[in-house]
Amino acid sequence: MTIILYIAVLLFSTVIHEVAHGYAAHLRGDDTAKMAGRITLNPVPHIDLFGTIVLPAVMLLFNSPVLFGWAKPVPVNTYRLQNPKTDIALVSAAGPLSNVLLAAVSGLGIRFIRMFPDFGAGLGATIEACLYVMVLVNAVLLVINLLPIPPLDGSKVITYFLPPELAVKYLNLNPYMCFFILIILLSSGIIWRFVGPVINLLIKLFAGA
Repeated sequence: MTIILYIAVLLFSTVIHEVAHGYAAHLRGDDTAKMAGRITLNPVPHIDLFGTIVLPAVMLLFNSPVLFGWAKPVPVNTYRLQNPKTDIALVSAAGPLSNVLLAAVSGLGIRFIRMFPDFGAGLGATIEACLYVMVLVNAVLLVINLLPIPPLDGSKVITYFLPPELAVKYLNLNPYMCFFILIILLSSGIIWRFVGPVINLLIKLFAGA
């Protein structure tokens, strides 16, 4: 039951993440994602075979300390954006910001339940546990997605601070090679030594001790 809950929360959170990208692009003048039917909460158009199914399954198989994955990236035509240099960073930041919002709202729900001990001892305990998973998953998605490794969101946000020529070369790095490096870092546990404390801090900030 716990595994099903984690997978459901991960799927929901990654769908919201991608919808946020698409809606931000739409607001900045690019309707590519909207025309492709990707600004929808229907999870089917967002499922990525590797990021949504294979990677989470492998992490569960190897007893990873956390569950991570992603949905199919929404299409964005940078030439349609009103101000590509600024808007690419804004559209990229929209996904992680959606994770902040989901974690914050879930954290508020946890704090509210804790205000009523009698309710928290019954049905409230189950609801609190579900909300805690929402905080945990979105804290992980937030931190991992902000890593400056293409094609993660952090790599696009950082291009705002790079010279145009360097930004183009950076974003054109082989995504498969970068994903391979990311998977090695995740599976080896090396990266958790650095991001783990950040994730734990975010969980405490959102959900309390």
